[in-house]
Amino acid sequence: MTPVELSRTVRRAVRRAVDSGELSVAVPERVVVTPPRPGGCGDYASNVALQLARPAGQPALRVAHVLRGHLLRAEGIDDVSVTGPGFLNISLRGGDTHAAALVERILRSGAAYGSVQPDGSQSPPAVVHLHSACEVRAVVVADVLARLLRALGAAVSTSCAGEPSAAWGDVFGARLDSHGASTAPPGTDTVTVRPVPAPADPLPLGRDAGRWALLLPAGHDRPRISADPHLVQRESNPLFRVRYAHARTRALSRNAADLGFHAEPGALSGAQAEALLGLLADHPRILARAAELRAPDVLARHLVGVADAVTPFLAGVLPVGEEKPSAAHRARLALAEAAGTVLAGGLSLLGIDAPDHL
Repeated sequence: MTPVELSRTVRRAVRRAVDSGELSVAVPERVVVTPPRPGGCGDYASNVALQLARPAGQPALRVAHVLRGHLLRAEGIDDVSVTGPGFLNISLRGGDTHAAALVERILRSGAAYGSVQPDGSQSPPAVVHLHSACEVRAVVVADVLARLLRALGAAVSTSCAGEPSAAWGDVFGARLDSHGASTAPPGTDTVTVRPVPAPADPLPLGRDAGRWALLLPAGHDRPRISADPHLVQRESNPLFRVRYAHARTRALSRNAADLGFHAEPGALSGAQAEALLGLLADHPRILARAAELRAPDVLARHLVGVADAVTPFLAGVLPVGEEKPSAAHRARLALAEAAGTVLAGGLSLLGIDAPDHL
């Protein structure tokens, strides 16, 4: 269970306590979970009971114990302890089980991993209007922000301050709903998208390299618009590393099929696997953070991190020589496929292709 998923689990526990009449409070929009402080225990901690105590008209310890009862019935929760004035300390299921469950969840979710799947516990969707400056980088950033926000359950509309060049849509696939003055309805959260403009025309780079060149730098940084590094296929090009890592994961699946075995989530060990699992588990939080900060570069840099972590791991996935495929090989292949799934899904949100062959 990732921190984002745990946050949603705790929020659902609050809703169930409200629905059962045990608490009379407004269900919070978001519940924060963090590593436990000194003196705490478990995998994660939350102070939500302390936040709800006053509006609930009950002591924080009472609120915490109410929520503990609901959390103990949630899937993936091993134990919940109440410490101090009312902190919830949450222990998740065992490490091997957690790793296998995470990989299985990613493979089952596919490109939707990290996005919000309606389960009846969400509040009405946020309504956001993105109003872009009439400049190629701003339009591409607005296009990606709309993709991110929609993936997280928001209702999004977009507009451009002027009429965008048709080439921005034809080459980059960046199209906004309207142009001219912003006409967002009352009550809409209107966001002006105005990153530092591109210093040169990115259209000659093509769709994938051009979008990456505009999206990788932070909005306050000037993008580098040049064939080198964006069009060269070598390690100095971050986009090449991301797409190469994705293509390698797909090639491993094909090679494993030729050897007569397939991916099966299971126990994993080793520093490389642990580092990669941490990055994959963090993916939902990264999506939420990129949307919250209106910063696609947060997602782009995360994908580079995943690619750089999975590439050395791939060397140990397949059997070597006379070695027979084992449960360990199947588990490592499943982790590699999960990493490829995250890379493909992240690139798709950036509007960039993830080819199976490179």
